[in-house]
Order: sequence, then structure tokens, then C-alpha cells
Amino acid sequence: MHILRTDSSNTDFQNLVKSLDATLSEHNGENDDFFAQFNTIDTIKNCIVAYVGDIPAACGAFKPFSKDTVEIKRMFTNPEFRKKGLGSAIVKELENWAVELNFKKAVLETSQDLKSAISVYERQGFHRIPNYGQYIGVEQSVCYEKVF
Repeated sequence: MHILRTDSSNTDFQNLVKSLDATLSEHNGENDDFFAQFNTIDTIKNCIVAYVGDIPAACGAFKPFSKDTVEIKRMFTNPEFRKKGLGSAIVKELENWAVELNFKKAVLETSQDLKSAISVYERQGFHRIPNYGQYIGVEQSVCYEKVF
């Protein structure tokens, strides 16, 4: 596996995000429009693609959330590459990159039903926090934070 730091103009990143969006659309059902509005990738400067051989297998990104905090977004692993540590590797690389840019912590939102995603975040030291911003009052959302 090798990891590429890139931005949202990267075609491999865009294709993985299309797969993510299709998966989330099915998962979110009638609530998909609400979540989709917060997941555009037009101008994300900090994106990562993990390759297995030359196959783009997983991705993730972050964007500034506040002066000292990033929000982790667009985490996805192609189903055929799951349970191989790619999600954890992406999270670690996103953290490293954020620290290099002098950010102090990260926040993220995921669905309470995405148990494998929650497991990755908790194994990487994220802890649950009250839902923030647009996710306040959204029952299916759970939010996490990690101080670096």
C-alpha cells in the first residue's frame, strides 16, 4: 500500500467519493439530501488516496473546521479492500498532515449504524462528543473528536 496526498481535483479521489456517495445514498435513504449538502468536494485541499498496487482502494480528506481544528470528511474504503487496515492508515495520515499544518484536533461525523467506521475511529483514539453544527438533533449522527 502507498498513500498519496492530493486535493479534490484528483480523479482517483473523485471516483472513490462517487462510490462513497452511492453507498451513503442507499444507507441514508430519504435523509440523503440533508447529508449530501455537507459532503461536496469542490475545494478540499487536503485529500488522501491509498493505493494497493496501482488500484485506488481508499480515501479520506479534511478541511478546516476552526482555527485549530479540522473536520475529517469523505472516508471510504472500497469493499474489496476492507478489513486490511486502510481506514486506520488513512486516519493516521490525515492526522499527521493536520499536525504538520499546526492544527490541534480533529472532529468528524458518521452514522450510528456504520459500526465498522466507528470502530476505526475509536481504535485511533477518537472519543464521542455531543453532535456539533448541522448534526445537532440528528438522531442517526454520532460525532467524534481527537486532540493531537
